[in-house]
Amino acid sequence: MAGTGVMAEDGSVDELAAGIDGVLAKCRADVPRLTAQETLAAGRLGALVIDTRTETQRAEEGELPGALVIDRTVLEWRLDPVSEARIPEATDYDVAVVVVCREGYSSGMAAASLRQLGLWRATDMIGGTEAWQRAGLPLTEGPADVRR
Repeated sequence: MAGTGVMAEDGSVDELAAGIDGVLAKCRADVPRLTAQETLAAGRLGALVIDTRTETQRAEEGELPGALVIDRTVLEWRLDPVSEARIPEATDYDVAVVVVCREGYSSGMAAASLRQLGLWRATDMIGGTEAWQRAGLPLTEGPADVRR
């Protein structure tokens, strides 16, 4: 947290004043985030790799092979096993989920939200699809497995 937040008398940082960097740091605390290579391996072992990038971003950059595309605005409803709007793969709270965005910021917040729902194995990919590309991993032209 570079210079953000308000220090309380007890030395803690007031979360309401910590800004987005503080919120993100809290979301990422104690969560084992995955590299691009680890995400690829996790998907091959059955983890749900969830791409939350916009349609425009996916069109410009390419599709993540094997990923399910779920809009960030409905992510929790699609992955909560007790939601009437869940996808078939959301079978229970033990499902491994790796959320991927473009740069690895919003995916960290999304993974934290999923963990709050009880999806304790939810995490995200460090650096997003930009890190995926830097690692030389494949992207495709589609079609994507879009879940609405």
